[in-house]
Amino acid sequence: MADHVHSEKRNGYAVITLSNPPMNVLSQRVFKELDETFSKLGQDPEVTAVVLTAAGDRAFVAGADIKEFPELIGKSGLKQGLMETHAILNKIDAFEKPVIAALNGLTLGGGTELALCCDIRIADAAVQIGLPEITLGLFPGGGGTQRLPRLVGEAKAKELMFTGIPVDAAEAASIGLVNFVVPTGDVLKAAEKMAARISGFSLPALSRIKQAVDEGLALSLGEGIEREAALFEEVFQTEDIQEGVRAFIEKRKPAFRNK
Repeated sequence: MADHVHSEKRNGYAVITLSNPPMNVLSQRVFKELDETFSKLGQDPEVTAVVLTAAGDRAFVAGADIKEFPELIGKSGLKQGLMETHAILNKIDAFEKPVIAALNGLTLGGGTELALCCDIRIADAAVQIGLPEITLGLFPGGGGTQRLPRLVGEAKAKELMFTGIPVDAAEAASIGLVNFVVPTGDVLKAAEKMAARISGFSLPALSRIKQAVDEGLALSLGEGIEREAALFEEVFQTEDIQEGVRAFIEKRKPAFRNK
């Protein structure tokens, strides 16, 4: 039974809540439970979208579990273990269903790196977001040096990592680090409202939007358009496209079956 990561299904979507008080830090146990939870929800036909949040109002995730660091100091061969952690983060990044992060408190270090793996980030107005690893004499090792520049640009990403100074929710929105900010206490409600809307659409189409964008970012424009065309052809073979077009012609709401 999961100790730190819990999921609850709603009507068409699921809410994952990370609970590792007091600051919801990411231990190896938490990563394992995240892996198991996303694997389970990825196979659940009743779930079209996922909201990822954390318990309490102090922190979404305040970083990695620093108590695990002393045993790593001076140790060689760390890369293999790090790549196992990356495999979990990559799974969330490439998850076949839309993932919305509801940032309800401090989002620092590994918490920011976890949020960067989500498709959409919604922030509570009181949130602070950053990568303070430099203050410990190290640097982001959970994909932050790679995902953050792709999102906010090279110069701003380096500023955040070189200084270790977090930004508030308003600045995070202005640089594109979060999609938008909501009043304190409303972030989960906002994320669930978006998830509910998304879950009413066709999963085959949603997953191909995600594929087209994510894969296209690593390609030239011409190659990306060709990949888009291939995915567009695939979606025209689904039952949902038939239902969507039929519903439009019949002037009714479509009843997608994610097939």
